[in-house]
Amino acid sequence: MRLFNKVAIVGTGLIGGSIALAIKKKRLAGEVIGVSRHKKSLLLAKKKGAIDRGSQEIDIIKGADLLILATPPSTIIDLAPKISQIIGKGCIVTDVASTKEELVSSLSKIFPNYVGSHPLAGSEKRGIINADPEIFKNSLCILTPIKNTTEKAFKKVNLLWRQLGAKTVLLSPKSHDKILSFTSHLPHSIAFSLINSMPLSYLKFASTGLKDTTRIASSDSELWTDIFLSNQKNMLKTIGLFQDALSRIKSAIQKKDKKQLTLMLKKAKNKRDRLGDYCH
Repeated sequence: MRLFNKVAIVGTGLIGGSIALAIKKKRLAGEVIGVSRHKKSLLLAKKKGAIDRGSQEIDIIKGADLLILATPPSTIIDLAPKISQIIGKGCIVTDVASTKEELVSSLSKIFPNYVGSHPLAGSEKRGIINADPEIFKNSLCILTPIKNTTEKAFKKVNLLWRQLGAKTVLLSPKSHDKILSFTSHLPHSIAFSLINSMPLSYLKFASTGLKDTTRIASSDSELWTDIFLSNQKNMLKTIGLFQDALSRIKSAIQKKDKKQLTLMLKKAKNKRDRLGDYCH
């Protein structure tokens, strides 16, 4: 079922490339165009069949009826004014950024048919080489429409994600950033900190526990720097709450308070055991 004539994707990495592959596989567009700073990424995207054409120049997006912004938040905000001069007013615009409040506030003023999106899919791996058209199957995609979001744009973006295999839910941009600071951004900051706290010479004694716990520390450092800073207010709060929780464990160990320590660990286990009911 064709939803669009020409889809342009700015950022042909893991998520942008996966979207392109899925759109092509399901024949949701007549043509898929890719934009990337890296010529190698475009060549590989073309070779994998993710895009029909690609360019390092943004002008190639002209004539698109859907534009997907799949770069870090700050890059999206920087590119938006230039993009608005190239695409038509009827072009539907969405993004896949992990933060929303700053982006929605900015982009909704620039693009009349903008809808914020955040697919909760991906991995610690990066690049078009790891793109997978099935990555969104049975996943969750958060949409962040606001009062002036057009019905046409919302319906089309919502349908796109459902066609890609995701279940969609709606959140306000503010709620999105608060929730994701706990469920995604904080775990990444902890994984980075945990591996950084460890002497390199000790890694040869590591078990699967350390490997599992720090898997996401292999994520793209530039992207996550951008995400942390664009969600600064919430990050500072969630990191503070984590520090409080860790301090309580430290205090119980210091006092040799076996009862309190066991209670805290049991509470954590019970909550963690429920995670399977919610993970997509």
